[in-house]
Amino acid sequence: MASNLNRLSRFNLASLALGLAFLYLPIVILVIYSFNASRLVTVWGGWSLRWYTEFFNDRAMLDAAWMSCRVALASATLATLLGTLAAVGLSRGERFKGRMLFSGMLYAPLVMPEIITGLSLLLLFVALNAERGFWTVTFAHTTLTICFVAVVVQSRLGALDRSLEEAAMDLGCSPARAFAAVTLPLIVPAIAAGWMLALTLSLDDLVIASFTTGPGSETLPIRIYSEVRLGVKPEINAICTLVIGLIAMVIVVASFASKLSSTRGESAAPL
Repeated sequence: MASNLNRLSRFNLASLALGLAFLYLPIVILVIYSFNASRLVTVWGGWSLRWYTEFFNDRAMLDAAWMSCRVALASATLATLLGTLAAVGLSRGERFKGRMLFSGMLYAPLVMPEIITGLSLLLLFVALNAERGFWTVTFAHTTLTICFVAVVVQSRLGALDRSLEEAAMDLGCSPARAFAAVTLPLIVPAIAAGWMLALTLSLDDLVIASFTTGPGSETLPIRIYSEVRLGVKPEINAICTLVIGLIAMVIVVASFASKLSSTRGESAAPL
């Protein structure tokens, strides 16, 4: 029996190692070759920071990166504001008759293919005769990410004890003041985690941005995709490594914020 368990454990470890290698080995190779001195991406020519220097001297790439950062910051902020309000409405609006319909419409982008979302938004902007550019991409990314923020915030609200707000109102606070003084501080980590998740999704998006962007508003993923179609340059490896590092930091901070929110929610939950 012990030998069978030992063999099973070895099999599980081997499966885990193969799975991790399948997921992360290409990323590790990309990061290593971003420091390759050779112009050929498949030939190792020694360690060098040459391609990072090339990126910071590439005006088109820098403009695309700046556009992605602006869109991500604006859309993440809008999605966090609207997603938090939606989460509060869903968690506190038990008597709202259209709650089920509103919930389904809010979470539809979670399961909707991005190409459908992008095409529908394109048709909307064309019907409104809106000039495609920074704001159309921002609104499109807000539509994409608002549901993720709502999921994170609503899960934290569901773990809190409503009697805390009721006690504050019994002491003379208005409902809005009780929410701001009692509930909001407890869900701030969840709101921060939702904002960081929305930021990451916006930085990563290619499909929806390609439908809703216009001349002079090219985002970094679109720029990278257009460059890769002509052949992978070592500079692309350097850019992708920087993006991987940025998103990894955002994910780590979001994980800590989510863990903090979960701890606070458990401490505030009813016994």
